Amino acid sequence: MALMSLFSRKEITEFAKGLAVSLSKRYPPALDFNPEKRVSENRLTKVLEDTLHQAVEFQQKHKLGLFGKAKLGNEFRWQLKELGYTEKFVEVATEGLMVYITRGSAGNASQSKQPG
Repeated sequence: MALMSLFSRKEITEFAKGLAVSLSKRYPPALDFNPEKRVSENRLTKVLEDTLHQAVEFQQKHKLGLFGKAKLGNEFRWQLKELGYTEKFVEVATEGLMVYITRGSAGNASQSKQPG
């Protein structure tokens, strides 16, 4: 059981890194610091929602428990900090991640009912 637990932790860490890198490609940290080059609030919301939906899919596939969700949130937070985002953005993105993965499939159900 310990070996499986270690594998899961490593997998969560790698996923969080990939998630943060994916986010940084669509919303680079430089944009977070430069008020003249900021993207629209709608665009940023779309980028964050797309990123967070990936986390929900990962959570559902791997059936993360309380500790797995906490690990994912912490790893994501640290990756965003390492990439150079502002503390405010890191907090908003991490809080969003935790809300999305906690709601899980309930969030997906409401998303699928909205007209596209």
